[in-house]
Amino acid sequence: MQHIIMMMGEKGIIREELPHLNKPLFIAGFDGWGNALGISKAIADYLIRKTKARPFATIHPDMFYRYDAIRPLVNIIEGQLQGFLPPGGIFYAAEDPAAGRDLVILNASEPNFHWFRFVDELFSLCKDVGIETVITIGSMYDNVLHNERIISCVASDQHLVSILKKKKIFPIHYQGPGSFHSIIQFEGKKRGFNCISLWCHCPFYLEGITHFGLLAALVEIIAYIGEFKMDTDDLEKNWDKLSDRIQKLIENNTKVQDIIKELQDARASGLRDTIKRSISKDEKVIHIKDFLDPV
Repeated sequence: MQHIIMMMGEKGIIREELPHLNKPLFIAGFDGWGNALGISKAIADYLIRKTKARPFATIHPDMFYRYDAIRPLVNIIEGQLQGFLPPGGIFYAAEDPAAGRDLVILNASEPNFHWFRFVDELFSLCKDVGIETVITIGSMYDNVLHNERIISCVASDQHLVSILKKKKIFPIHYQGPGSFHSIIQFEGKKRGFNCISLWCHCPFYLEGITHFGLLAALVEIIAYIGEFKMDTDDLEKNWDKLSDRIQKLIENNTKVQDIIKELQDARASGLRDTIKRSISKDEKVIHIKDFLDPV
């Protein structure tokens, strides 16, 4: 009982010295459900590197994670345990990433439980550092081609939806199991935050790659929302190289050729949502070890 009382009194988000930020925009990437092709984590990693963001808060792992569901990472060398890293997450601050707009970036595993408690502390932190707009990034496998950059959205009001439509981001119509993004939207709107959830649609026939094209599209959208500029030439160059490799692999894989033709025929017939795929989306049709240097 004493341990439970102590846990209830502890903070789930452990703050260091809070940064002084200028009109910060919050971007969250979560590993776990809703992270097809690793897009959600990859965009957080990229923005942290690109802006040289620095950590200022961490997530208490015992509060929100099940270690039997998300195993801690260990480092064992010659029979000796050198490191033990539990699941969790880190908040980073990037000051003046472009033209006077700061960023706060969360790179985390999706919490397993205590979701309401987490978002309560999350929005308390957002308020304390001056955040008004919250963007979460997710991704899903879909009946799309690898050379497409399709992104959909959920937003806290119609005005935000209209703004996103101008960038050809279409609103989602969906009923079913929800992700952690949904509770951030639900609770954030009640607290007066502008909440946006961007979802990348990933080709189900490719796994094990980093889709630099979708990452570039996300950066462009985030910069558009935040009204700042951020160069994506590195992402575009990496995507051009990777696209060439993918195309050569497809040319030597008749199964994937059939799938792509089926997708193209369904698109032409307006039957995109009723395609009967010849394989499961969970089957790894092509698995490419990332051969490009990380960006």
